[in-house]
Amino acid sequence: MKNVARLGEFGLIETLKTYQNLLPRVVKGIGDDAAVLKVRGGRYLLFTTDMLVEDVHFTRRMNARAVGRKALACNLSDVAAMGGEPLFAVVSLGIPGQISTRYVSHLYAGMWAVAQEFGVSIVGGDTVRSQKVVVNIALLGEVEKRRLIRRQGARPGDWIFVSGPLGGSLKSGRHLTFTPRVREARFLVEKFKPSAMMDLSDGLAGDLGHILKASCVGALIEEKLIPCHRGVTPDRALTDGEDFELLFTMPGVRARKLLEYKGPEKFRFYPVGVVRPRREGFCMVRSDGRVEQLKDRGFRHF
Repeated sequence: MKNVARLGEFGLIETLKTYQNLLPRVVKGIGDDAAVLKVRGGRYLLFTTDMLVEDVHFTRRMNARAVGRKALACNLSDVAAMGGEPLFAVVSLGIPGQISTRYVSHLYAGMWAVAQEFGVSIVGGDTVRSQKVVVNIALLGEVEKRRLIRRQGARPGDWIFVSGPLGGSLKSGRHLTFTPRVREARFLVEKFKPSAMMDLSDGLAGDLGHILKASCVGALIEEKLIPCHRGVTPDRALTDGEDFELLFTMPGVRARKLLEYKGPEKFRFYPVGVVRPRREGFCMVRSDGRVEQLKDRGFRHF
């Protein structure tokens, strides 16, 4: 019998999919950035959750406000990746009994600050005793049916974009201070409608691999086009993770209009490659012209 480490994170997710109970109101269950549920009218309900665990995602030495902010911001990023608007959150907190109330207050102050910034109401939750600090948030959002974007939908010929520079998030501390791209995502779905989208949490190579698998396509990206933070190599940008930028695809005609857009919004998006037929695989053109086959090299918990 395999243990979880041998099965791997995504192998475990595939196993857990067998326990889904997909009632008629479920549009999408496991396998995207958020579940999509039918409600009345022309909108869908989005439902997502993220868990942060001490010594896996953060340490006790890190600023508690920043940890709390990240806990909610990760969920906001998931709703953004579906084209939606975040609404209501519940917070479950596991804490050792000896931890100071000041630390807990600072955690919640960080959540409250990002909730205020994006118009989210924290409406409840749970607290339990645990050996380490665990913060789990579940978030509800909404999206118009016509503006829902999923990981599937990329087609050969589509351009591949990211919404900002990548890499070095953990070393620099940006994994605690990033801004979820809710506004950028709403701009995209309202004006340009990407064909597929998700947020970048496990690295460009790993997360683009998820879109390619869901869409049954391949891709060719160019090393020289990958936007990197200062001091970060393209190889690190491919695998570092925790960037929480948007990764999306878009037909060429709309992609050119996006790059030429001169409206009041000052967002910047970076084309990094093109979608190709599945048989052509997932490749990268190095700066010296060599074409290299890429593997799914993103972050894995197991």
